[in-house]
Amino acid sequence: MLKSLQIFQFLFFVLCLCPQGVFADVSVNALFSDHMVIQRDTKIPVWGWADPHEKVEVTGSWGNSVKTITSTDGTWRVDLQTPKAGGPYTITISGNNKLVINDVLSGEVWLCTGQSNMDFNLGKFLNDAREPQYQPLVKQIREEVARANDDYLRHIEVLQNTSPLAKQTHFKGQWVSAIKDSVNKITATGYFFAKALREKLNVPIGLVECSWGGTRIQPWLSEDMYMGDEHMKAYYESTLKKTKYTMEHVAEADFEDTTFQKKFDAWKAEGKKTRRPYPKVHPTKDIQLPATLYNGMLSAIIPYKIKGAIWYQGESNSHFLEDEYAAYFKTMITGWRTDWNQGNFPFYWVQLANYKVPDERSNLGWATVNNELRKSLSLPNTGMAVLYDVGEAKDVHPHNKMDTGKRLSLLALNRTYNINVDADCGPLYESMKVNSGKIELTFSEVASGLMTGSKYLNNPTEQSTDTLNTFEILGADNIWKPAEAKIISKNKIEVWNTTIKQPKHVRYAWSSNPTGANLYNKVGLPAAVFSTED
Repeated sequence: MLKSLQIFQFLFFVLCLCPQGVFADVSVNALFSDHMVIQRDTKIPVWGWADPHEKVEVTGSWGNSVKTITSTDGTWRVDLQTPKAGGPYTITISGNNKLVINDVLSGEVWLCTGQSNMDFNLGKFLNDAREPQYQPLVKQIREEVARANDDYLRHIEVLQNTSPLAKQTHFKGQWVSAIKDSVNKITATGYFFAKALREKLNVPIGLVECSWGGTRIQPWLSEDMYMGDEHMKAYYESTLKKTKYTMEHVAEADFEDTTFQKKFDAWKAEGKKTRRPYPKVHPTKDIQLPATLYNGMLSAIIPYKIKGAIWYQGESNSHFLEDEYAAYFKTMITGWRTDWNQGNFPFYWVQLANYKVPDERSNLGWATVNNELRKSLSLPNTGMAVLYDVGEAKDVHPHNKMDTGKRLSLLALNRTYNINVDADCGPLYESMKVNSGKIELTFSEVASGLMTGSKYLNNPTEQSTDTLNTFEILGADNIWKPAEAKIISKNKIEVWNTTIKQPKHVRYAWSSNPTGANLYNKVGLPAAVFSTED
């Protein structure tokens, strides 16, 4: 026994003298793997783990190399100069061992994030449509998937993961190309966005997807972002207190929502007229907790060099803190930009597509979120596409991701890449004035002028002679009433209701499914949902 103890003590002494033998070989984040796309013609962060104080060298086959020494905690990072668009290249990472990353392309990298309408890949849209009039869109997507053959359009998805308390640094994932047998794994919204960029820029495009269906905006903010606002801080801390209590007192395997069945039975008995209740889950699995998706997913890819971000989310906030959406959204964008440390990178998003929700709270909340998204345009280097004319009343996941991606791409092409387009978004409400019982509205982003339009599937919008629809006006009695409206100049509209002598405000397309909304600019892009109320 004594001899064994002496041998153990000797081995321990040797290992202490040679710490590099204790730790793992040099390794990197999953983003740095075969078939990756790097941001072109800039310096990109490359990071990973190794032995403390280990010398690490990162070399690109295009001729640039950079060295560093690992920190005492085993982490390292370098900033590597990248080449102009092209490839394939290799990246070699050398330490006590050597890693070679093959088939690397240099191009444009975009972050794709949000909930299910960003999360759903092309494969999710191959099934028949719920309404037969949308079946031609299914046929188009099937044909798109069948003929896809673009190895320069690539995608990597972050594994969906919750982490209410700790920031994660790793994830599992691999890069795939837009070619047969793998294109159907790519986010549909992101794919059509990237396809439009490929056609105009003729460079490789990489999509880094970090999204999860059914999620609110609150889990995508970090703890630090919540601390900057007293109201948000109070919400975060009260939720965190409950989270920690549950985690300390109830194991995940023992957690049970004892009130769910009662709520579900009541919902059915009342005719399913409100949103369906769902059982609560243990905090370790709850996708709605503040910061849990930032910690579990987003933190694992920061600060990978990106050109910008596209965002499709808000459906799940139509019945949760909808009036505060802009505050959360602007805080999130500002916080992400701070954490990435890449300046005010472009951030583009969509107003929600039309969909007939089951309850009035969500119906008005849907419009409220859309208006809050519009109000968030006050942040610099942002833009918004409008989708209420490309949705499906009976499917919250509409098939027309072709127009969705194209409209987002117009913002990027014009504002990020300085490629002239006729217009990159639809008309935006700018100001109002009351005149003789009518309200005169002024719009920006009208291109060559305003028009009424008609949209069918993903065909170009056609100008129509129809009267303007879905306008409402508010009088002194604070009751919203349907309004008449007409275009009176290139960028102005007049709105009125003959029964209202003292109009106060106007709103447009104010529902989850604003059938008949038909205000466009002459390029064929729809006007944003808006209310003149603050």
